[in-house]
Amino acid sequence: MFDVAPTELLLVVVVALVVIGPRDLPKAMRFVGKWLGKARGMARHFRAGLDTMMREAELEELEKQWREQNEAIMREFPRLDDDAPATPTGITPPPAQSADADKSEETGPGEPETHIVPPRGEALP
Repeated sequence: MFDVAPTELLLVVVVALVVIGPRDLPKAMRFVGKWLGKARGMARHFRAGLDTMMREAELEELEKQWREQNEAIMREFPRLDDDAPATPTGITPPPAQSADADKSEETGPGEPETHIVPPRGEALP
């Protein structure tokens, strides 16, 4: 932040030693240290506030983009009523099969089912 060379810092210490005196120099250094600490704390707080504002602005921008994309998708694929079939245009749904056809497909023709689970509360066969 501040470009202070070691020779410049030594010159400041020597001038402070001559002007303030060796007896009051520790008190003055503590005073300066406290003020530097407060200044750094305020700078840190300010920087954190700016970072928070930048993050919120980015989030608002991303949310706006998301809303626009969502609206574009909803316009392209409008919500269907419960009465209408839920298939895209040009695609026909597969033919409906009965429950018996599903069972025969799983077990094969003429094979008995071996994995029947009785309902709760009934005795086993």
